Amino acid sequence: MTAATDLDLLFSAFDSAQLARDTLIQVAVLAGTFGLAWFIARSLRARLGGRKVRWKFGEGGFNRVIFPLAALAFTWGAMLVLRRYAPVPFLNLAVTLLIAFSLIRALVYVLRFVLPEGAFLRGSERTIAWTMWVGVLLYVTGLLPEVTGALDSVSFDLGKQRISLLLILKAAVAVAVTLAVSMWFARVLEGRVMANDDVQMSTRVVVSKFIRAIALFVAILIALPLVGLDLTALTVFGGALGVGLGFGLQKIASNYVSGYIILLDHSIRIGDLVTVDNRHGEVREIAARYTVVKSGDGTESIIPNETLITQSVTNHSYSDRKFAVKVPVSVGYDSDIDAAMDVLLQAARAHPRVIADPAPGVSINRLAETGIELELTAWINDPENGQGGLRSDILRTVLGRFRERGVVLPPPPREIRFLATPETQISTTGSNT
Repeated sequence: MTAATDLDLLFSAFDSAQLARDTLIQVAVLAGTFGLAWFIARSLRARLGGRKVRWKFGEGGFNRVIFPLAALAFTWGAMLVLRRYAPVPFLNLAVTLLIAFSLIRALVYVLRFVLPEGAFLRGSERTIAWTMWVGVLLYVTGLLPEVTGALDSVSFDLGKQRISLLLILKAAVAVAVTLAVSMWFARVLEGRVMANDDVQMSTRVVVSKFIRAIALFVAILIALPLVGLDLTALTVFGGALGVGLGFGLQKIASNYVSGYIILLDHSIRIGDLVTVDNRHGEVREIAARYTVVKSGDGTESIIPNETLITQSVTNHSYSDRKFAVKVPVSVGYDSDIDAAMDVLLQAARAHPRVIADPAPGVSINRLAETGIELELTAWINDPENGQGGLRSDILRTVLGRFRERGVVLPPPPREIRFLATPETQISTTGSNT
């Protein structure tokens, strides 16, 4: 029985008392299945609460998917039982609508897990919903065969292949569904890999990117036969791609290869403090083509991965995250040097960021003309938090304690210049005569 026949039976129910009673029974059954589905969805939502479930495969409220799926299951079961005794056109149409409703909810639920939040995601959700509801409307009214025939009649020949609007539409749907499923599968595996704390972060990033690349490649291999293209066409595409990489895309290919080398050899890892190409900061992201380095003032530098391979890179936390911070201080010759050095040590030891091993130290760097130059060396294990704030805190403490213990700072250097004026020239000339 087709959907159009079910629709005709529903319209004829107004002319037959028996069909009217059967329709009322179906309406009551449908209301019961909806009520039962709502109760189950509410119970599961209360049980799950805000807990993280391992079988989660999308983003958003999972109860929005539970309700239509439960309603579909109960309505389908009721339809299979009642159709043994009488026609159930109302339940047949309800099952058709619930299938479309469940698919829309499930696709949107999964799509939010694959695509980033934004206008493209919202547009994709609306396109899926409108396309599926239009298809359901055509199927219910019996116009779907006529529409598909009209789309298939508009065609043209491309070599030995007949291309029609229906084929293009099917190809677009096949490619979109294949890509969505493959990227969803890749995201699920990426989530499991990134959640494994026993593996280094750089290794997890490499595995996740490799999974995404493999998923995209498999999606292409599956989508091309569905569209009707021969896989041997990939050889031509591969040759063209090789020529393009050899000429115009050489730098881009080099950056991609360098990115995978960086992730595999662990020379630079996320969270390292590096200095490269006159840029100093913390590595925040290692992408396939570039690396993001965030400096202490919040500026983020996007550095091509090839630069990190071909140029010298200073990794301040490569094998040890301990970092020495130098704080220079000058005191006058009349000051007590031992007291000044003790003040510097006490100020460093009192700061919460300074670690005890290695211990801070103070040394005399130079006996300058204006004063004695001291240098405090303090070690920290969080260089990504910057050094300016640490130096400021230590120097502010040192100034207060210098006043308490009578340590004076050297006077500022002064330069005295004698400039010639008309009066001095006259006096000088008179004295000579």
